[in-house]
Amino acid sequence: MSAVYDWLLASASSHEPVQGVLLGLNWTLAESAGGCGFAFSPRQVPRTLGWAGTLAGRPAGELRPWLRSWDAAEAAVGLAVLNAGINARSPCLGEAMPLRGAAPGHLRVFEHFRAQLDGQRVAVIGHYPGLERLWHDLDYQCLERNPQDGDLPDSAAEFVLPQADWVFVTASSLANQTLPRLLELSRQARVVLMGPSLPWLEGWRDFGVDYLAGVRVLDAAAAYRVVAEGGGTRLFAGPVEYALLALNP
Repeated sequence: MSAVYDWLLASASSHEPVQGVLLGLNWTLAESAGGCGFAFSPRQVPRTLGWAGTLAGRPAGELRPWLRSWDAAEAAVGLAVLNAGINARSPCLGEAMPLRGAAPGHLRVFEHFRAQLDGQRVAVIGHYPGLERLWHDLDYQCLERNPQDGDLPDSAAEFVLPQADWVFVTASSLANQTLPRLLELSRQARVVLMGPSLPWLEGWRDFGVDYLAGVRVLDAAAAYRVVAEGGGTRLFAGPVEYALLALNP
């Protein structure tokens, strides 16, 4: 597991201070190195966080290692700070193709790949609201840590992923420490690593990732407001847009 995290932390070289961190209901946002980075917020956060009010002004290099923490709030902060530094300067993001279409913004990745999935065994890691309507004609399996109707528990990954032809993996699995195992189980599949939590790095291909589908920030101030006001999929309605880069076409 440590290889992925060692590589990610070594890829972030910015020592600039963190301007601010916002731990929202759905997204965690960090501002650093002239950019903003996201992570999916933990579902449960203690009422007392010993570091609350102390993060702004601290060096980014001091907070990035929190990504390794088993404390969900610390891991979200670490990932958001990591993304703020990497994604602000990423050549990969500059090469990525914006995804525009008829589907709601948070579902554009699934809309883009739909035509390639007929007759394929498809697994999606993470519950995406509205996907069941967009892919109503496709037989796929959704694995989710907090399962909703029709989802499988994330423990089913050990059985489902080795049989899949395509796997769509939420990058938020970085913060809960499950991504390395998910990628290992998906070695035989075409893998799309996706979501606002994605660090835009070409080296993902060395871990079996075929496509990067992360976000490009269009309006940082609007993104801050959406996160501050508890927004989830609303983030994709103007503040950010999905973009796609093929690593192994």
